[in-house]
Amino acid sequence: MVARLEAACDVERFEGDGGMTHEALVAAVAGKDALISLITDSVDRAVIEAGAGLRVIANVGVGYNNIDVAAARARGIVVTNTPDILTDATADFTMALMLAVTRRLGEGERMIRRGDWHGWALDQLLGMQLGGRQLGIIGFGRIGRAVAARAAAFGMTIAHTSRRDAGIPLDRLLSTSDVVSLHVPLTPETRHLIGQPELARMKRTAYLINTTRGPVIDEAALAWALKNRLIAGAALDVYEREPEVHADLMGLEQVVLAPHLGSATTETRTAMADLAARNVIAVLTGEPPLTPVP
Repeated sequence: MVARLEAACDVERFEGDGGMTHEALVAAVAGKDALISLITDSVDRAVIEAGAGLRVIANVGVGYNNIDVAAARARGIVVTNTPDILTDATADFTMALMLAVTRRLGEGERMIRRGDWHGWALDQLLGMQLGGRQLGIIGFGRIGRAVAARAAAFGMTIAHTSRRDAGIPLDRLLSTSDVVSLHVPLTPETRHLIGQPELARMKRTAYLINTTRGPVIDEAALAWALKNRLIAGAALDVYEREPEVHADLMGLEQVVLAPHLGSATTETRTAMADLAARNVIAVLTGEPPLTPVP
């Protein structure tokens, strides 16, 4: 990515663990024509106003809830993202989480590391088989459909609900599904989409998977539901106050916790960065962006 950019324009790089502070980002955009942002960067009105010369903001990620798109458009700034590229990696990882939580892999690994495994037993860490179970997919876009295709290969039946392709009502999906997987963007309407009422509607034997955005789930409500055995388990790759994880989730055996790895393959992350760079170059050279935010 950097080599491609350096061949077309002057590049100022900012690196380091944990990313830039918001104050540093505000200072850095002054005098810049383009910004390549990560999903951890809050590109709010303050950043946009500080970048008076910005022509394009290229987000490395399919989601763009970290950017004030309305403020950017008001100033004529193009905003782009990286759709499609991470679909397969995220769908694969969703299935990995689904298998991990339903077959209790995390619990088994911790048992071995503690030295508590004493050999095979007929009734040890019994989990749930996916074949013949219903997967409820909330959000039936690119990733949701890719997950459905993979789950079907495991013998699961699919139910879904989404804004564009209604499917079945959310209440019915929650009450009938054995696994519920979230694939909606984070918007004001989807924040805390899954809270106490929704968790109470799920089967007591059901599992919840989240690889989309953390605030779609009310984590306090999820911890409450798990402690009270209202659902069987959960597998999370994203968190409400990332990188902070709700303290009550940390000690629960029936929860699989991953550090936002959904798109984390070398091939996918490289392609995402490359597409962001190509979007920047296109805009700065007078061409239309390849993947503008709709």
